[in-house]
Amino acid sequence: MTKAPDHQTVEHNAAPQKRDSAGLDRAEVIALALSAVWLLGLGSFILFAGDGLAISELTAAQFVMVLVAIFLPVAVIWVGALAVRSARVVRDETARLQAAIDALRQSYVAQQTEAAIANDPSVKDTLDQIVTAQRMTETAIATFATSRPQNEQPKTLSAPATSTQIVDDQTALALGTRAEDIAPPLSTEDFIRAVNFPENADDAEGFAALRRALKDRQASRLIQSAQDILTLLSQDGIYMDDLRPDRARPEIWRQFAKGERGRSVAALGGIRDRSCLALTAGRMRQDPIFRDTVHHFLRQFDQTFTLFEAEASDQDIAEMADTRTARAFMLLGRVTGTFD
Repeated sequence: MTKAPDHQTVEHNAAPQKRDSAGLDRAEVIALALSAVWLLGLGSFILFAGDGLAISELTAAQFVMVLVAIFLPVAVIWVGALAVRSARVVRDETARLQAAIDALRQSYVAQQTEAAIANDPSVKDTLDQIVTAQRMTETAIATFATSRPQNEQPKTLSAPATSTQIVDDQTALALGTRAEDIAPPLSTEDFIRAVNFPENADDAEGFAALRRALKDRQASRLIQSAQDILTLLSQDGIYMDDLRPDRARPEIWRQFAKGERGRSVAALGGIRDRSCLALTAGRMRQDPIFRDTVHHFLRQFDQTFTLFEAEASDQDIAEMADTRTARAFMLLGRVTGTFD
């Protein structure tokens, strides 16, 4: 697979060399010009010398010396031109030979590497273990910190309903009434714990709070949008647990909830990690799906936090600002220019 392209490359490089050999290069043009100038000058000298130069009176030795004086400079000029051309040809041939040798070396190394991998079972086993570990890590992160599959809900988030509960729900609900419409109000503590998501598979309280929050219409919208955006960020290796944002005072968060934007709430953009900011900004420009998901998440956060702030204390706001969802808002808000 690699030899054919290298052979074609050598032939492609040789074609311009043949055309240069058939035509005149710069050194030959200069040599031709110098020869013409020399001969014209010599002819003018003989023409204007008149009777002072009688060629017929020269002896054989003198005549030979005159010819040498006339044509020796021309010969020297063309010897120099041919030497320059020969040097250029040698240089081009050397470059093509070096390119061919490099191509053959790379092909040989690639073949030896493939043969070594094919003949060494331990290398294959190591690669398979790395791939398996990477997949397990990505699955664990997506399960416990960022998202859940769209078509499947974790068993810990929804308890199976018994037949008695189904009958009771059908009896209590009026026609067209949904379960979330009559669900008990979500407590501030459960909301904060839910938007921070469970810490790990053993975080029973976190899953319980998340299950209760998903029954609240407004909170469930924010949680779902946060799960989506955290999943997309994790694809670029950006995780909220790695961020250490600067803390903003609760009154600044309250100003944001009341509609303040720009520099007055710039302290909310406390993410200073340049690599995360650069990766997120680059994906915002290149990925339209990511961009739409970001704007949807920011809208949901804005709407939900406005309702949350009306009943939250300063301590509640401080705890909310330290959640994974709030850190994602800080990062994306700064990338989108919310705090500019």
